Amino acid sequence: MATPLTVSIIGASGYTGGELLRLALAHPNLEVKQVTSERLDGQFVHFTHANLRKRTQLKFVRSEAVEKCDLLFLGLPHGSAMSRIDHFATLADRIIDLSADFRLRDASGYDKWYGKPHTNPEWLKKFVYGLPELHRAELRATNYVSGVGCNATATTLAVWPLAAAGLIDASRGIICEVKVGSSEGGAASGDSTHHPERSGVMRSFAPTGHRHTAEVLQALQLKNVTTEVHLSATAIDNVRGVLATAHVFVTPGTTEKDVWKAYREAYNHEPFVRIVKERTGLYRYPEPKILSGSNYADVGFEMDASTGRVVALCAIDNLMKGAAGTAMQCANIMMGWDETLGLDFPGLHPI
Repeated sequence: MATPLTVSIIGASGYTGGELLRLALAHPNLEVKQVTSERLDGQFVHFTHANLRKRTQLKFVRSEAVEKCDLLFLGLPHGSAMSRIDHFATLADRIIDLSADFRLRDASGYDKWYGKPHTNPEWLKKFVYGLPELHRAELRATNYVSGVGCNATATTLAVWPLAAAGLIDASRGIICEVKVGSSEGGAASGDSTHHPERSGVMRSFAPTGHRHTAEVLQALQLKNVTTEVHLSATAIDNVRGVLATAHVFVTPGTTEKDVWKAYREAYNHEPFVRIVKERTGLYRYPEPKILSGSNYADVGFEMDASTGRVVALCAIDNLMKGAAGTAMQCANIMMGWDETLGLDFPGLHPI
């Protein structure tokens, strides 16, 4: 590529913004132009993201100082992008927003799941939901991409093959428990993230009503699956990682061979989804720990033939496949590049 694509990141001081910057700096087709933080204006990026020392001499600027670029990433808190999207659209022809502000197609969902109305609902139809495994064709044709919820990503990828193959018994609903690391809470500290309170926990923080449920329901509707989804979230001692354990009842007569076929047809050609189901060994099922820093999603399953229940599993790094990594994958698709570009890191082991 003769001329790199210029990119800027609005809201680059958080964990997701730092991951975006790490990926963008290493991407062969991108040139990072500006990164913003209102609080850290004028400070070197590596003071906050120490892993980027000697990788960049960029300093944070305030968002009003951002100049025009080719692609704009938005890493703002939920609710911020929707009120400023008209301005951001003047700064770049292409935008990828990592917040929840444009994830849902139905504006009424924001009242139900986020507790307040969407302030710019006319923009919802312009955005494509940024999960490539479901929306690759639409991503190639859009200039606006929404982020994905990390818990929604893990849950959706776990159950998607069963939905795509028409194997879900919709009358019985889906129950999913997601176990999540502390980085899901963001870089701002609070009572729940204070180390003596957070260390060693197994704490249920959203037994019901988790807002990412809306994204899972929306995904299932793509295959005309209308069923109840019950999502619960538990905080564990990891820093990174999500493990989704979904209990799905399949249609009568479904065999394990049918389930295997569904997962293979859904994911055999996906560059970042790996089927993990082994008969022996330590890593028989998906394990978030070995995905740290990678854009891979590991999925697996176990079937209880006597009850017709499939336990569908998916492990991801919440900051990568659940946020920044998928955003960069979407950028590659949107630009017509190899979608693995700049994302080939396989994860660390041991860690």
